[in-house]
Amino acid sequence: MITLKSPREIDMMKESGELLADVHRHLRDFIKPGITSMEIENFVRTFIESRGGKAAQIGFEGYEYATCISINDEICHGFPRRKPLKKGDLIKVDMCVEYKGAMSDSCWAYAVGEATSDVQRLMEVTKKALYIGIEQAQVGNRIGDIGHAIQTYAEGEGFSVVRDFVGHGIGPTIHEEPAIPHYGEAGKGLRLREGMVITIEPMINTGDWQMKMDPNGWTAYTRDGGLSCQYEHTLAITKEGPILLTSQDEEGTY
Repeated sequence: MITLKSPREIDMMKESGELLADVHRHLRDFIKPGITSMEIENFVRTFIESRGGKAAQIGFEGYEYATCISINDEICHGFPRRKPLKKGDLIKVDMCVEYKGAMSDSCWAYAVGEATSDVQRLMEVTKKALYIGIEQAQVGNRIGDIGHAIQTYAEGEGFSVVRDFVGHGIGPTIHEEPAIPHYGEAGKGLRLREGMVITIEPMINTGDWQMKMDPNGWTAYTRDGGLSCQYEHTLAITKEGPILLTSQDEEGTY
C-alpha cells in the first residue's frame, strides 16, 4: 500500500532526515585509514541515540546493526566488522533513523584516505546519477522516468546499474510501496503523486551489474569483483518539485 504524507508528516520526516544528515557530516572526518567499520557502527549508533533518535535498522527483519557498511566490491548490506580499513578503500554507510516517530533513510559513499582516480570517478558518476534521478521525481512523472534517466547516464559513462536492489517508499515503516528501480523505460510505471515519500539510491558498478550473495544471507557482492558505489536520499514529492529530506546542504537541493 502506498501512503501519501501530509505536509505535517513530511516536516516530521525532515526533522528525522536532518538528524541522519548530521551523522553523515560527522563521518567525513571520522572515517580514516586504520579504523574499523565496527567503530563507525558504534559512532553512528551513539550519535543517533544521543540526539534522541533511534537506529531503525536494528531488529528490522532480524538485522542486528545500526548501519550497513559495504566495502569495495560489496554492493549493499555489509556487516560492520573489526578489520581495519585501508587507504583507498571505498565504503558505503547506509542507515535509517526514526526520530519522534518519523523515518528517514540515506546512504553515503566515502573514500578512506585519498581516493584513487578510479574510485573518485565512480563516486562522482554515482552521485550525479542520484541527482539526475531526483530531477525526474516530479508530480505527474512515472517511476520509469527516474530509472531511465539514471540508467541512461550511468551506462553512458561506462558503468552498470544494479538491478536486484531498488529504492522504495518510506514512512511510517522503513520499506513501503512503491519500488523505485534505477533502470527502466521512460513513461512506464506508476505515476508519481503529491505526498509520496520515496528513496532513490542507485548502486553503480565498474563492471557487470550482476551480484552474488554472501552466505550470511544479507551482504551482496559484485559477481565479477568490480567496485560498487551507492548514494541515497529520502525525498518528498510535492507540487513545487522534490524536497530532499536528508540533504547535507552543500551537495545539492531541488
